[in-house]
Amino acid sequence: MNPESDILEVLAVIPARGGSKSIPRKNLALLAGRPLISYSIAQALAAKLVTRVIVSTEDREIAEVALECGAEVPFARPEILAADDVLDLPVFEHVLQELRFREDYVPDLVVHLRPTAPWRPAGWIDSAIRLLSREKEADSVRSVSLVQQHPWRMFEIERSGCLRSIMLDKHSTPWLLRRQDLPPIYYYNCVIDVTRPGTLLEHQSMTGTHILPLILEADEVIDIDSPRDLAIAEALFGPRLRKSVGEAEDSGCDGR
Repeated sequence: MNPESDILEVLAVIPARGGSKSIPRKNLALLAGRPLISYSIAQALAAKLVTRVIVSTEDREIAEVALECGAEVPFARPEILAADDVLDLPVFEHVLQELRFREDYVPDLVVHLRPTAPWRPAGWIDSAIRLLSREKEADSVRSVSLVQQHPWRMFEIERSGCLRSIMLDKHSTPWLLRRQDLPPIYYYNCVIDVTRPGTLLEHQSMTGTHILPLILEADEVIDIDSPRDLAIAEALFGPRLRKSVGEAEDSGCDGR
């Protein structure tokens, strides 16, 4: 799977808890005939520089699907780390600490792939890994895209009822600038993160302070958080997902 495995040990972690308020059982929701989580697993397994793929879940059904799709589920996530208000950091700390305790396993880099971002063309994951491996002083890589609604043209409503630009500290009348004069601003699109274990465990941060950008086209990314997002993903990416990963019946990772 990884011709460069002698250079880097790269662990891909796919966090997938069973609960979800926006879409019930979201990580198992069907997209293009397959469970949503199956795409992140397939993309991680296909990446040339990923050496190991683990799903972190407390949910038995998600664990079964993950195993069918080719990922490892070497231990269950504690229920306390599957609550609605739990952040990413304690989940990743748990995975790394368990792997070190059980196997004396410590990766060089950790890739974070959310099941809710099902579209990652070949090469994206490897590009992010190479980016961080080249920049020894960097703490992490995060994928970003150019904003489509520019914050320089955003307002808050004051108590007086009048609009006030949220960017007045940048420009006296930012909303009057031509589109081509607006500075490029990027948003975090939740598609790919790559982090050093030391950033996670020693600095207790998912990113650290020196964060490199992996710039992706906004039209090529989606993060599914609602039924509407799922419908958009089906319309925009469904045919390409079927082509890139294959129909469910051609794999052990079937629709359910």
